Amino acid sequence: MISGRAWFAEGLSTFALVFFGPLSIIVSSTMFGDQLSLEGLLIISLAHGSIIGFMVYAFGHVSGGHINPAVTIPMIITRRISVLNGIGYIASQIIGAIIASFTLKAIFPVLGAKVNFGGHLGPSELIGKSEMSGFALELLFTFFLVTVIFMTAVHKKAPAGMYGLVIGGMVFLLHLVGIPLTGASMNPARTLAPALASQYWDYYWMYWAGPIIGGIIAGLIMHYVFVKKEESSTA
Repeated sequence: MISGRAWFAEGLSTFALVFFGPLSIIVSSTMFGDQLSLEGLLIISLAHGSIIGFMVYAFGHVSGGHINPAVTIPMIITRRISVLNGIGYIASQIIGAIIASFTLKAIFPVLGAKVNFGGHLGPSELIGKSEMSGFALELLFTFFLVTVIFMTAVHKKAPAGMYGLVIGGMVFLLHLVGIPLTGASMNPARTLAPALASQYWDYYWMYWAGPIIGGIIAGLIMHYVFVKKEESSTA
C-alpha cells in the first residue's frame, strides 16, 4: 500500500537534515573561519546528530525515519517496506534535500557559496586525498550507522524509546571522526543536494557507492544474523 504521509514525512525530515546540517557549516565558517576548528567540528557534529535524532523521534512512527537512501535500500532488500514505497521514500528524500539546499542558497548566497552550501569536498589530506580510502571510510561509516538502526529501531528486543537517542548519537560520533577525513556523508541525498546547488562534483561517486554498499551489507547481516532469528522465535 502506498503511504503518502510516510513519503511526505521522509521528504520533510530530509529537508530538516540538509537545511540544519549545512547551516551549521555556514555558521561555523562565519564564526571560526574557513579552517576546521575544534569548536566548528563540535557544532557541525552536534547539529547533524541532533537533527537526525529529533526527526527520528518526530516521524519514526509515521515512516520509520529513514532520512537516507542508504537506509531505505537495505529496508527494501530485507522487505521491511515495499519496492514501490521504497522508491517513493528515496524520491521524497532527494526532493526534500534539494529544496533545502536551494533554500540555503537563496538565504545565504555568499556565505553558503564559500562552503559549497555544506557539500562534501572529497577525501582530505589526512588520508592522502585517496578516493579509495574515502570510499572505504564512507562504506564503514554507513555500515555502522545502518547496524545501529537495525539493532535499535528494527530489532524486537531493542530498548523501547531509545532508538532516536542512539541513532542521533551515532550520527554525532560518525561526524566527529569523519568530518576531518571525508566530510562524513553516509547519505547520498545529503551529498547530492549541495552538489547541485554548488555544482561541485569532484569525488562525487564515493559518496553514493560507499554508503549504499555499506548500508546493504549491514542490513543483510543484521537481518539474517539477528533480526530475522528473533522474529522467527517469537512468531
